[in-house]
Amino acid sequence: MIEVKFDNKTVLQALGKLANASANPRPALLSIGEDLVKSTKNRFNESRGPDGKAWAPNSPLTLIRKRGTKPLIDNGILRDQISYAEEGNTLTIFSTLEYAATQQFGAKKGAFGRTKRNAPIPWGDIPSRPFLGISFGDEQMIEETISDYLIDVLNQVK
Repeated sequence: MIEVKFDNKTVLQALGKLANASANPRPALLSIGEDLVKSTKNRFNESRGPDGKAWAPNSPLTLIRKRGTKPLIDNGILRDQISYAEEGNTLTIFSTLEYAATQQFGAKKGAFGRTKRNAPIPWGDIPSRPFLGISFGDEQMIEETISDYLIDVLNQVK
C-alpha cells in the first residue's frame, strides 16, 4: 500500500488570502475606476457609446452655435468631468455636471419647462448620446484586472 500525506496548510492559506481579497477588492476597484474613466473619455474622441453605436450628429443649428463638429465636445468640460468613486465593494463612474443626464438620456423639446419669455427648455429635441456605461472592451479589462489582482494575492502565499 502507498500512502501519501498532504499538508494542506498552503492550500488553506491561499484560500484564506483569496477570501480576504474578495472581501476587500479596493485595489482592483481603484484600478478599474481609472481605466473606465480613460475608456469613457476616449469614447468622446470616437463619438460612440459604450455599445459601439455612433452618437447622433449635431443638428445644423448646433453646428452654427458651437466650436467643433463632434457631438458632446464643445469646450471639453463634460468629457473632463468624468470621474469615479469607490466605496466598499461599489465602483461608480459619473459626471458631476448638471446637464450630463440630458446628454446621456436625451430630452424632448420643452421637457424642462419654459423660460420667462415662454421659450421651451430645451429649445429643441436632444438625442440621447450615451457616454457612460461598460463596453465589451471594458468588460474584458475588468475581468483581466480582477484576475491579475487575485493572481497577485496568490503569489504572496508562501
